[in-house]
Amino acid sequence: QVQLVESGGGLVQAGGSLSLSCAASGSTFSFNAMGWYRQAPGKQRELVAAISGSGSTDYADSVKGRFTISRDNAKNTVYLQMNSLKPEDTAVYYCKVQVAVWDYWGQGTQVTVSS
Repeated sequence: QVQLVESGGGLVQAGGSLSLSCAASGSTFSFNAMGWYRQAPGKQRELVAAISGSGSTDYADSVKGRFTISRDNAKNTVYLQMNSLKPEDTAVYYCKVQVAVWDYWGQGTQVTVSS
């Protein structure tokens, strides 16, 4: 059973930085694409950033230049470095990993950016 453990959320002032991590375990297959999504109150869950198994990245326009996604394949861990945070970045952040044809989600971690 694939398990995802997220960490690193919290409260930060606008302009500050936070780093999220998501450690995956429990799969006999390789982890393919890994990514971060977020969901703000009253809004749909949206893609923040994704990284393929080969390291190609994709970002939402709203976070380009401020957020950086990376992964450590030896640790099966995906990271999200968030800089220059804005109040509109406030949301629950979820990691998602793809294993073969299945997607697995983390439990979510709250990120709150105060103005």
